[in-house]
Order: sequence, then C-alpha cells, then structure tokens
Amino acid sequence: MRRALTTLAAAALGCSALAAALPAASSAAPEARAAQGAPPAASAANPVVQWNRFLLGIQATPGAQPATVHPTYELALMHTAIYDAVVAIHHSATPYLPFVHVNHDASVAAAVDAAARDTLVRLYPALRTQIDAQYTATLAQTHDGVRKTRGIRAGRLAAAQLFAHRANDGSGAAPVALGPDLRPGVYQPTPPAFAAPVFTHWPQVTPFVLRRANQFRPPAPPSVSSPEYAAALNEVKSLGTATGSTRTPDQTQIGLFWNPPIWATWNTIAQDVSIAHHATIADSARTFAVLDVTFADSTIAFYDAKYAYRLWRPITAIRQADRDGNPATAADPAWTPLSNTAPDPSYVGAHATISAAASAVLRSVYGNDVGFTVTSSSLPGVTRSFTSFSQAADEASVSRILNGNHTRLDEAAGEDLGHNVAGYVLRHRFLTPDSGS
Repeated sequence: MRRALTTLAAAALGCSALAAALPAASSAAPEARAAQGAPPAASAANPVVQWNRFLLGIQATPGAQPATVHPTYELALMHTAIYDAVVAIHHSATPYLPFVHVNHDASVAAAVDAAARDTLVRLYPALRTQIDAQYTATLAQTHDGVRKTRGIRAGRLAAAQLFAHRANDGSGAAPVALGPDLRPGVYQPTPPAFAAPVFTHWPQVTPFVLRRANQFRPPAPPSVSSPEYAAALNEVKSLGTATGSTRTPDQTQIGLFWNPPIWATWNTIAQDVSIAHHATIADSARTFAVLDVTFADSTIAFYDAKYAYRLWRPITAIRQADRDGNPATAADPAWTPLSNTAPDPSYVGAHATISAAASAVLRSVYGNDVGFTVTSSSLPGVTRSFTSFSQAADEASVSRILNGNHTRLDEAAGEDLGHNVAGYVLRHRFLTPDSGS
C-alpha cells in the first residue's frame, strides 16, 4: 500500500449466491479420492476446496450468517477441524489440538468430509439438510470400506474436540452497546443508514493462536490536530469522493472491485492457487487452516484496535472538519464516499489487515511471485490480473482510500497488524518438519 497508487494492480472476488455455491459433488472419477497411499492431489474433487467453497456460499447467502458471529470464526473452526483430522492420519505437520488418535490407513478424504460436516451442522443448524446433502455427495466419492469408516471417525473426533476446546470462547456473546460521544475525532454512526457499530464484543473473543486480542495493538493514530492527520484526510477527501474526485478510471475500478468481503476474496484466491499448484489434500488442509486461523485472529485484533481508539470515519471527519481544530482541513458537509462506509470505527483498516495477513501466509506456502486472474461480484464481467500476492494485498489496502472508507493512516497500521499476526501464527502453530518444528 505504501507504493504509488497508480502502480498497484490486483484483484478481488466476492462470494457467489448459495444456489451456485452449494453444488453436488464433482463428477470426477471416484478413484481420484479413493487412493489410500499418499494424499490425493488437488483437483475439482479436492474435499478441502469443495468444503471451503460450500461454506463461502453459505456465508454469502442473505440471512444465513449469524449477524453477531464474524464469518472468519466459522472458516477457522471448519478448517482447523479438517486440519487436525488430516494430520492425525498423515502426521504431515503438528496438530492444533493433539488429541485425535486414529488408524494411519484411514481415508483422509472421508476425514475431511466428516470434520467439515460435523463442524457446519453445529454452526448452522438451520441448514442441516443442505449440509447433509453436501456431505452425502462428497463422501460418495470415497470407496466404502474400513478405511472410509476410520476416516469418518477421525473427522468426527477432530470436530468434537475442537468444539470442546472452544467452549465459552466469547463468540456467542451479545454486542456491547456504545454510548454516544460527539467529541471531534470520535467514531459516530455513518450515513446513509447510521447503523449501530458492529462486532463491539469481538475483542473479547478468545484468539485461536494469539495470546490476547491486543497482543499486536498498533500505536494510537495521530491527533486530529496534527499535520499527519490532515495529510491523510485530505488525500481521501480528494481521491475517495463519489463525485468530482481526482481518481483515474482504473483507480475507480479498483475502489469498487475490492468491495466484497475481503476474507472471502482471499479464500477464493487460495482455492484457485491450491488447484493450480496441484496441492495434496494434506497440503490444502494446512494452507486453509493457517490462512483462516490467521484471518480469525486478525479480525479479533483489528476489532480490538478499532474499539480501543474509536476513530471517526472519513465521511464524518470531512463533513465535520470545522470541529477538528486543524487549520489544514476544511469541512465539506456534502462529501460522500464512492462506497458506503462500513459500520465500525476507521482505525485500523480491515482490508489492509486481512490482505497483509493473507499475503504473508500464502507467500510462506507458494512464494510471492504467483500469477492469477480473478473477478469481483461488485463488478460482474470485470477481471483483473496480477503477478504476486503482495501486489494483490497492496491494491486491496489502497482500494479503501480510493472508495473513501479509510485514510492511509488506517491502512498502514492495518498492514502492520496483519503482518504481525500472520508471523506469530506461522511461528507457533501448524508447523511442518520444514519449518524447524
């Protein structure tokens, strides 16, 4: 994000509707999943990818996702259960919870299916019929027999122990009401909906790997009376406005392209890259576990920062700049961003945090220089191509300035936070022999 705005190029991808995202299992030959030696190579029938795609579809369906549970939490739970089930069979990495004991000849594909199914029916009980239909279809791709039975047992054990471990983790709590505070610089609900701030309780959720939510809390943002604040606000005022901006057409496209949920975008990117690299099921299980646990802990961490500092959003700051005591800012009561503002404080930026974390995790698996092309549900028919994870992360971060939702201060702090969380997760969990564990 610190590169010049005009040199960045990347892409984004939103979730599809549930009807498109809950398909029957692939019609690929069952032998692709029935081999009982080394884990099968990734393909359209890779169960890790299939279940990831299925969960993204659930989360994209209006009304399916609980309003007070962040989607990164369910993704982390499902993929951690899958990972522990696979590791219990193949011992390809250190388990997240080392309590699953199974036969080593168990079917890894069946273990993935059972872990995912048991996790999702606990998280989305109203969708049990659809989840069970997906389970039946994917499980049918594995030959019946004792290995399949043992794999199912491994998956169910992994899911059960994970839920026991996460009991009373705070994810089921109600949001905390924030009292009004009209002081300059303090967050206020934003137009047009003026909705109450979301996930006010999320800093109290127990992280998956971090020791505590504020472990990597960034320093406080500069005062609203400071030159640094004025420079950042004036930048987004010029670039992020809906009308009369200084954006180029490509920058306008970038600002809109990354609007879908950022964790879903990066999960879809990871799906495509996993398949393109012919990753094994074991490799895919680890990649998605690290990725989504990092997202879950990054989300807890960025909400900790957001509600610790409660910095107002650009739309409020610009409209009320005559109250900030800063001679270098000027109020524009009619200023409106390119995209509607998310209902939470500005500092730090979620897109910046999640994208920096994603880039760090995926670089650790595939290296940085990976080329891919993606699309965005915000701009159907538009594709963007880029050549590295860091390039995509840079653009995702800067897109929030270009769409008027954040300042550069928010994004720089978010990038640092995401890098810190990812580094900690990679050093402390999901270790492989190559990582020196």
